[in-house]
Amino acid sequence: MKSTLPNHIAIIMDGNGRWAQKKDKQRTFGHKNGVSSVKDCISSALNLGIKNLTLYVFSTENWNRPVLEVNTLMKLLVSSLKKETDSLIKNDIKLTVIGDLDSLTNGTRKKLNQVIIRTSSNKKLNLNLAISYGSKQELVNAVKIISNKVKNNIISNEKIDENIINEHLYTRNLPSVDLLIRTGGESRVSNFLLWQIAYAELYFTEILWPDFKKEDFYNAVLDYQNRERRFGKISKKK
Repeated sequence: MKSTLPNHIAIIMDGNGRWAQKKDKQRTFGHKNGVSSVKDCISSALNLGIKNLTLYVFSTENWNRPVLEVNTLMKLLVSSLKKETDSLIKNDIKLTVIGDLDSLTNGTRKKLNQVIIRTSSNKKLNLNLAISYGSKQELVNAVKIISNKVKNNIISNEKIDENIINEHLYTRNLPSVDLLIRTGGESRVSNFLLWQIAYAELYFTEILWPDFKKEDFYNAVLDYQNRERRFGKISKKK
């Protein structure tokens, strides 16, 4: 059912730490093994023809984790980008990033920008990474920018609507989320794309992120296809 495929899938990749602990390993071991699940989801999205895939890589709250874990996550991000840049180009994948990038190290920002530039003309899949991202922070930033524009008579107060707000979000170039997937057994959205998931279908699974593979991705999409999206309207099935 190609016609009912989600245009934008977002994933909260939860469960790396618990997966590692079950194996009597440090939490960082789970993050390293979670990379294969990222590759599986990207491959699955390509196979299905999904146009936009957003991954919750690192939240603003994650900065409060132990320094070793934070450093490992950042090093893993940079090393993965180095290894996968050629693959992104080969598979026509465009990389974009959202979040408070000023909080990242110069080296991390530099590597991200290099890959963003090198893949900027790719069109098959937009792979969007949420790094140092928090939805509340995103909305506060948008309000500040819009308020400043109103103050300077760039935008009329009466003209502010959903489109104006959308234009001032990190995700201004992305469509709304159709399907939100969260692994790891938790049933919450954790300050992720609160505006963008207003009408998204939510899919929660007990599977820990390192164990979430292609078949699991396909199952989430199939579940989405079997739902009726009403957007506040009356069900057509009645």
